[in-house]
Amino acid sequence: MANSMTGFGRANLLIDGREMTVELKSVNHRYLDLAFRMPRHISFMEDDMRRILTDKLTRGHVDVFVTYRNTRNDARTVVLDSALLGAYLKAAEECAEKYGLRNDLSVVSALRLPDVADVCEAEEDRDAVLELMRQALEKAIEELTGMRRIEGERLCLDLLARLDTVLGLRARIAERAPFVVEDYRNKLNERIASVLSGAEIDAARLATEVALFADKANIDEELVRLQSHVAAARDLLENGSAVGRKMDFIVQEMNREFNTIGSKANDKEITALVIEGKAEIEKIREQVQNLE
Repeated sequence: MANSMTGFGRANLLIDGREMTVELKSVNHRYLDLAFRMPRHISFMEDDMRRILTDKLTRGHVDVFVTYRNTRNDARTVVLDSALLGAYLKAAEECAEKYGLRNDLSVVSALRLPDVADVCEAEEDRDAVLELMRQALEKAIEELTGMRRIEGERLCLDLLARLDTVLGLRARIAERAPFVVEDYRNKLNERIASVLSGAEIDAARLATEVALFADKANIDEELVRLQSHVAAARDLLENGSAVGRKMDFIVQEMNREFNTIGSKANDKEITALVIEGKAEIEKIREQVQNLE
């Protein structure tokens, strides 16, 4: 069955002192729209992540959140500003000599002086980080697609039930359609009789008028196409995966058939059924917006 566009997936992996968490949050969108949030020093992963996600997903706005922590011994380095430290030491010696103070500057206190030592992130092993990302992302995608599949099954069952309702309305319209022409004949006959006040009615002229009306009011083609559209929609929902865009088109076509039936039939009962059918089509349209 088709998948929903709504879902959430999360994966956390720790490999060789490198820990990464990937979270995916997906909501409805006409196309596939990816938004990334990750630490700046690992932003080189974005192109690879985008390529993997594009291969797995077709529609939806997906927020991608990445956190990363490197706990390896070589993850950070201390950079010493030797020139600045020398200036501090020279100043300390001059101060001690000038004012008769004891120079008690130790190594630890020297490293604590402003801007003398700076802790920097070591350059990441890109290949190792990318491999960690791929594994974490695959697991997050698996969880996301699983949730989207479950939600999609629920949506499909609801849509299939609504398509059955549309078929039922179509059957009632088809049952009523043959009586529309006969009702028109009787009403026309009655109106002519009341106007002519007992004069003889031209049967040939009456038959011609009825024939013209029957041709204009014929909805057989619309009923056949409507049934065909419902069958196509059912097939997509039961056997497809990424069907949202195709379903959008089919829903438009079903709505068009109902509009044409309503305009051609010229019958109160059929008009009521058309209104009911269009309301059901609108509910289907709303649900289809949730499908991938």
